[in-house]
Amino acid sequence: MLQTMYESIMDPHKNPLGRLPKYVRFQLMTILSILWTTIFTVWSGYTYFFGPSVMIHMLIALGVIFTAEIFRYAKEMTRSISVSPS
Repeated sequence: MLQTMYESIMDPHKNPLGRLPKYVRFQLMTILSILWTTIFTVWSGYTYFFGPSVMIHMLIALGVIFTAEIFRYAKEMTRSISVSPS
C-alpha cells in the first residue's frame, strides 16, 4: 500500500503530471518540493534549516532526474543496437 501511494505521487508515469513535457513536470515537482519543505520546516519550528533543506531537495531531484535520463538513454541505445542488423 505504501509503495502504491509513493508511486502515485513520485512516478511520472502514474501521477497527474505524467502527460506534461519533462521540463514542465520538473519545474512543478521542484515547486512542490519547496512547498513541502516550507510546510515541514515551519511546522517543526526549524525555519533556519529551510535554505539547506531546499538545496538538498533540489540536489536530490536533479540527481534522480539525471540518473533516470541516463538510464532511459542507455535503454534506447541498447534497444537500437539489438535491433540494428549486424
